[in-house]
Amino acid sequence: MMETPSNFITEIIDEDIANGFQDRIHTRFPPEPNGYLHIGSAKAIYINWSTAKKYNGLFNLRYDDTNPVKEDTEYVESIEEDLRWLGANPDGIYYGSDYFDQCYACAEKLIREGKAYVCDLTPEEMREYRGTLTEPGKESPYRNRTPEENLDLFHRMKNGEFPDGSRTLRAKIDMASPNINMRDPAIYRIVRANHHRQGNKWCIYPLYDFAHPIQDAIEGITHSLCSMEFENHRPLYEWVVNNTDFQPKPKQREFARLNVTHTVMSKRYLRQLVEEGRVDGWDDPRMPTLCGLRRRGYTPSAIFEFVRRAGIAKANSLVDIRLLEYCIRDELNSTALRRMAVLEPLKVVITNYPEGKTETFPVSNNPVDPESGTRQVAFSRTLYIEKTDFALEPPPKYQRLRLGGEVRLMGAYLIKCDEVIQDESGQVTELHCTADLEAGNGNPLDGRKVRGTIHWVSANHAIDGGCMLYDNLFTLENVNDVPEGTDYLDYLNPQSLTELKGCKLEASLAQAKPGDRFQFVRMGYFCADSRHPGRFNRIVTLKDSFKPEK
Repeated sequence: MMETPSNFITEIIDEDIANGFQDRIHTRFPPEPNGYLHIGSAKAIYINWSTAKKYNGLFNLRYDDTNPVKEDTEYVESIEEDLRWLGANPDGIYYGSDYFDQCYACAEKLIREGKAYVCDLTPEEMREYRGTLTEPGKESPYRNRTPEENLDLFHRMKNGEFPDGSRTLRAKIDMASPNINMRDPAIYRIVRANHHRQGNKWCIYPLYDFAHPIQDAIEGITHSLCSMEFENHRPLYEWVVNNTDFQPKPKQREFARLNVTHTVMSKRYLRQLVEEGRVDGWDDPRMPTLCGLRRRGYTPSAIFEFVRRAGIAKANSLVDIRLLEYCIRDELNSTALRRMAVLEPLKVVITNYPEGKTETFPVSNNPVDPESGTRQVAFSRTLYIEKTDFALEPPPKYQRLRLGGEVRLMGAYLIKCDEVIQDESGQVTELHCTADLEAGNGNPLDGRKVRGTIHWVSANHAIDGGCMLYDNLFTLENVNDVPEGTDYLDYLNPQSLTELKGCKLEASLAQAKPGDRFQFVRMGYFCADSRHPGRFNRIVTLKDSFKPEK
């Protein structure tokens, strides 16, 4: 496991340990199974998992499945798969819904002690009574029901005697509190829906702010580490644990969410992209979902390195997506095997090379890693090179192939272009070249300088394949802050995907398994697609001017 650097959270925990709070740190990741995890989720996972491991503690996965309307076993399974793929294996897997009996008992306790009451206000009336940031709220006319009356009504809520939404159980706290979350918040509501785990056992469900601290306390969580959006909910979290007699009491602490340029993190927006067919499912390689990043070819270590470099702080910020690209590029430069792939092929005939002859050249698998060894690459009379590696009218300082010009075929011969074949529209369809067979893959014997080197594949040995070139999903840098009068969908990038068919790939790529990663020399880093055999997804380009901070 990578070392977890010190941050404000570990400083808090160090102080807690020094003060005798707990010596066994226990954290959790509590996702709601109503969608797929994304890279923002990876930050929460990393913080909770790595913090627990730093202190030789425990880390739980707990599904926050208290809203049956939006949840599904599909998401439950995907969440566990993502955690295990990241290597953040939980010490225990739990479900919030398995604690419903305890939550219900806690609610009864609050009612008996006069700290909760059944309210008949409609949702609209509750909003009206709540007040504003500058004006206190008004007490519900049902606030002073007796504990006996409230207990009877709550039991009848549980027994299904009232319509959905007609009544709520509310905590009796302070309608004049400057924190709106403390103005008698609802802690139970009536919802008739089939629960993915509990079926139809319940028709009342605890709300997150009530259920979550109880679940933390039951599991022995010491530190509930969550994003800053819950900072204003912390007083309610503490009110619940203080009024339900759990020991020891968990502590909630907050960190800034991870926002990344040129993408969205909202599950609602991501679901809309999927349901409207604007992307190829939740695992579309352009999506910020973990399954999308996995399909594209990102590694768990690169994702966690990105989170680490982005930093753990309390101030919200927008992190450049190029930092994520830098992290995977830096890793794959050392680990990815090199292969030759011609994405937009142009046919080349070596006219002075014997027909029917084949020879092989040793080519390095990864020059950065000598232990990766070499492979034999076949060479024949007919080859393919990239269309962009030839120019009829080359620009200044052009060092690739031109009519009458000479280049080096990577690992093989020097070739000179003698003739250009064009179709009726003037498109170049074929080149006739001669090879310097005496020099082989060495330097010219007469001492002439050949500056350009290009990649190639043998036409007789290449396999056909497809390549998907991905770019940012949105053109706008901060998609969370769209200009007034516009919608985030207005900024979908029409060039976010370029599909190339008829690519010519080195023969060894026929053995690539889904998820295998390669550097296609001079073209970028690619990953064998998990859905479509013979298709490779570009993970990231070879170079970028982005320089991360130290």
